[in-house]
Amino acid sequence: MTQDELKVMVAKEALQYIPRQGILGVGSGSTVEKFIEQIKLNGVRVEAAVSSSERTTALLKAQGIRVLDPNTCEPYAVYIDGADEVNDRLQLIKGGGACLTREKILTSMAEKFICIVDRSKLVTTLGKFPLPVEVIPMGREQVARQLRRLGGEPVLRAGCITDNGCEILDVHGLRIEDPLTLEQQINAIPGVVTVGLFAHKGADLVLYATDEGVRHKERV
Repeated sequence: MTQDELKVMVAKEALQYIPRQGILGVGSGSTVEKFIEQIKLNGVRVEAAVSSSERTTALLKAQGIRVLDPNTCEPYAVYIDGADEVNDRLQLIKGGGACLTREKILTSMAEKFICIVDRSKLVTTLGKFPLPVEVIPMGREQVARQLRRLGGEPVLRAGCITDNGCEILDVHGLRIEDPLTLEQQINAIPGVVTVGLFAHKGADLVLYATDEGVRHKERV
């Protein structure tokens, strides 16, 4: 199967986790866009949503789904999003789409974070995918110096301004053996908005598509 077909497969599987009532949290990226398409194609009702990006908001509204400001919401039941890498402990690298800060806010509000990916995103050790770090522009170079001290090589993502008006440094060359510690270290650097490591609050459930069907891996 092609990667696109795998994304559609896992997107369909995720429909069963949409709450019948209340708010649905929706992330961003190509697999999530397939998920939004499947909501419409399968006639699934979504009472209201919160969104991690301006693009996702536009896609949801185009389907007639009411999108709420998270500041007006109480914590909600389910957040569905993709990932760039997933390890065996359901810790993630996210931020390839430059929405990591908003994604981290929405995951913190959700009772359950369901991650939808294809098999190519599964890894033993995080770090082959460059680690995104959202930074305040005036602090970019100072943050980069600190990231080099941690063993990475940060590269400014060209032409990328986040929905928050910030920049992204993609950190290459890391083999992340201790995601919990590294997440704390990078978040503590002045000028960092957030790092795309979702280790302290990773996924609660990962749905991943294979040629044999969708597999489920739940946090224990």
